[in-house]
Amino acid sequence: MSSHPRVHLPVGKELHYFTLFYSRGPDWYAKQFSAAGPGQRCGDITPYYLFHPAAPGRIKDLLPEIRLIVLLRDPVERTLSGLFHSLRLGLEPLPLEQALAAEEQRLAVAEALLLAGKAEHHSHQVHSYLSRSRYEHQLERYEGLFPPHQLLVARSEDLFTAPERLWPRLLTFLELPQVPPPLHLPRENSGHGEARNIDPALRECLRHSLASTYDAMEQRYGLRWP
Repeated sequence: MSSHPRVHLPVGKELHYFTLFYSRGPDWYAKQFSAAGPGQRCGDITPYYLFHPAAPGRIKDLLPEIRLIVLLRDPVERTLSGLFHSLRLGLEPLPLEQALAAEEQRLAVAEALLLAGKAEHHSHQVHSYLSRSRYEHQLERYEGLFPPHQLLVARSEDLFTAPERLWPRLLTFLELPQVPPPLHLPRENSGHGEARNIDPALRECLRHSLASTYDAMEQRYGLRWP
């Protein structure tokens, strides 16, 4: 998006204002966009906003007219990517299958604490593998606060495989002049291909666990993954 002349993005990709740094106040948040030029639209790319239970209400309070773009990856691939990301960074001490089994207990009281004002919950942020892939529950929070014309939901894979189709939709949604998509689309946190070596039985188990998500995404948004 930063390639568009009418868009300004902060230098850091994830500001985390509505999640980890909400106590810093709106003046701090505004300063992150102080370099924006006249007429530029400002954007904040922080994936954790989708999963954090308090983020939608905080965003609504400060920016009620905001336009929200949600790019979703295949739920199973997102689960595995999140797990290997935590393993690479040393945030996950458990082996793969044990980490998946421990998730429910680790997150048992996380949402209640975050909604009560706790600044952060470590496991909610870095050990939420399957939970973050249950998109239907997260989107319901936003749909309950924002009208449909302020929310665009699409597959992230389409931005990389068919940018010529998705890019114009994004610009139209943001009411920006149409310009060609950038020639190079960087993949943030793309990993090292570890998921390719996963036991097919585990992948199938994850697909079964997330069956309701696949169904909801197809029925509600027309999004399908093979």
